[in-house]
Amino acid sequence: MSDYLVKATAFDGQVRAYAIESTQFVNEACRRHDTWPTASAALGRTMTITAMMGAMLKGDDKLTVKVEGDGPIGAIVADGNAKGEIRGYLKNPHVDFDSNEYGKLDVRRAVGTNGTIGVVKDIGLKNNFTGQVPIVSGEISEDFTYYFVTSEQVPSAVGAGVLVDTDYSILASGGFIVQMMPGATEETISIVEERINQMTTVSTQIQQGKKPEDILESFFEGHEWHIVEQQDVEFSCSCSKERTENAIASLGNEEIQSMIEEDGGAEATCHFCNEVYHLSAEELSELKS
Repeated sequence: MSDYLVKATAFDGQVRAYAIESTQFVNEACRRHDTWPTASAALGRTMTITAMMGAMLKGDDKLTVKVEGDGPIGAIVADGNAKGEIRGYLKNPHVDFDSNEYGKLDVRRAVGTNGTIGVVKDIGLKNNFTGQVPIVSGEISEDFTYYFVTSEQVPSAVGAGVLVDTDYSILASGGFIVQMMPGATEETISIVEERINQMTTVSTQIQQGKKPEDILESFFEGHEWHIVEQQDVEFSCSCSKERTENAIASLGNEEIQSMIEEDGGAEATCHFCNEVYHLSAEELSELKS
């Protein structure tokens, strides 16, 4: 079954929630970028949260998330949109460490504890919405929790987890975002906080066969809640050979001729999906105006 997310409301509209299974698209991204386990966890967490943030948008809206810490992994970039399409990459995929004191992948060490999280939303207006906050932990989920509270003024709990197998493939990946709406009572907030604190890690639940609906049920069991929408999510990149040709054509005849004479062709690699596009000297000649 393909990855998907569910959107839900609970407690008479006091709570908005998202939960996602992201194993397949995280595995695809990690395979394409040849990530090592700790890097896989960092990229997977970022993409999982970005996919849920994309589900908060509408129509052709899209967003780009950038996690840029001072750790060896470098910048992590993910694109998502309202259609459930997600892609991502990181600067240094070959980062791995021994487990941390909790027996988990040491994402904090890979990402770093100094830096920023930036979010740019293209919602079809003249100017994009841009939000940026400092990294507060390097664990990514806690950093996005801080982002929502600080940049968007929405009290939120964010969780994302990735389990990596011994062959570096992704065993399980998933996440959740639970947000308090204006008017949420202290009782509601207390109930949800307690449930979140008691929950088994989301990646373990996914590995055990739990679905996004089951994750939300663990938060709201015994209280009224409703699924608003279910949406498939998948790794999808908008790159193509045609786009590569257009980009090269925009460089001008002199630069294209230089590629022909010096290299006998051209090669371009997409940052997001690692797809390589080759253009022969003949193909380059056809791009000259």
